[in-house]
Amino acid sequence: SPCGFSTAAQQRSTGDECGPEDPRDEPKHPLSDSALEHKAMKLEEQVRDLTERYRKALADSEKVRRRTQKFVEDAKLFGIQSFCRDLVEVADILEKTAENAAEEAEPSNPNPTLKKIYEGLSLIEAKLQSVFAKHGLQKMNPVGGKYDPYDHEIVCHVPAEGMQPGTIALVTQDGYKLHGRTIRHALVGVAVESQE
Repeated sequence: SPCGFSTAAQQRSTGDECGPEDPRDEPKHPLSDSALEHKAMKLEEQVRDLTERYRKALADSEKVRRRTQKFVEDAKLFGIQSFCRDLVEVADILEKTAENAAEEAEPSNPNPTLKKIYEGLSLIEAKLQSVFAKHGLQKMNPVGGKYDPYDHEIVCHVPAEGMQPGTIALVTQDGYKLHGRTIRHALVGVAVESQE
């Protein structure tokens, strides 16, 4: 039979009747209108679900990006925090030394060398405070203000003479803030009503 010797290419090009029927020629079972509507509703629901998931994922990724950016900015601002804590101790020593030199360099003491040392220490102290300010490190000046547990640590209570109770009467150690964040609490004495 001629069908046995024809090649596949010939069968495709000539539409030889010897081969099986083309599956495209088979009658398809049309879906009913209600089945199509049901399928369309399912697809629309899937699209809504996927769209909602996409929006949530987009919002979550934006939130993570903003949070990461904030962490990076904070790291830039507060990366020097431990270094600043160490430096404020040096500033304390310098301040005490300048105070002691000032007491010794009073007008009653004619020693010009001591006076020059005091002036040099004062210049160093002023320069150090200027460098602190340049990098966002500020000394707190709480005397006369209200006690704040986030900024101050009470070391003593003093009688409230001319001050309202609860206000800070004295500072035994200066506190410091770095860009508004307390890095060392001020050690303070708080005024209290005297009990007689």
